[in-house]
Amino acid sequence: MTADDTMAGRLAQIQQRIREACERAGRAPGSVTLLPVSKTFGEDAIREAMGLGLTRFGENKTQEIRQKAAAFEGDGLQWVLIGHLQTNKAKDAARDAAEVQSLDRVELADALHRRLQNEGRTLDVLVQVKTSSEPSKFGMEPQEVSPFLRRIASEYPTLRVQGLMTLAVNSPDPNEVRACFRALRELRDGLVQENIPGVSLDRLSMGMSGDFELAIEEGSTEVRIGSAIFGARHYPDPQ
Repeated sequence: MTADDTMAGRLAQIQQRIREACERAGRAPGSVTLLPVSKTFGEDAIREAMGLGLTRFGENKTQEIRQKAAAFEGDGLQWVLIGHLQTNKAKDAARDAAEVQSLDRVELADALHRRLQNEGRTLDVLVQVKTSSEPSKFGMEPQEVSPFLRRIASEYPTLRVQGLMTLAVNSPDPNEVRACFRALRELRDGLVQENIPGVSLDRLSMGMSGDFELAIEEGSTEVRIGSAIFGARHYPDPQ
């Protein structure tokens, strides 16, 4: 096994590529955060990642967050929900997640707020925006974001908006992918000019294993990297 076949080697490669993408964009390397996506990977992989200094992990499902939060209770890890959140799972997210990056509708905001009030806590959130025409992608339409942010700020004090998130189109054409990231950045820049009280838009979570360098060049502040760090995922066979 070569160094690059280990998690440590893969992580070092990703960190180097992030630095190089920042350099191409004329940005400071420290301006981009890496969110390792540990979905479907077990406790051994998490422990190995912890040994490399990683303490914040992205997950797609509240059930998996619940299991891992219990397994690593007291280890100071943070679990970030990046997958689509069903309203009936808001209780789980309010209890176990350090952050939700997929807030995309009023019904979910309302459910999270009520559950957070019961838990006596607040929650950092990113608003997910749909920047592609793919029906499989979730997110608010760009024109809906401004009134949504205003409503969050005025009605849901337990939700602390920190920025925006998107998934780019699944396309071999880098220009199409780049356009999704650029659209989110331009939307954010316009929203900043509105100066909505109580809303922070400092963060843009965009870019995954296959496209994060394009995202960084277009202004991403956080990239969500899973398989390029943890290795190939092995999904269970459908029953």
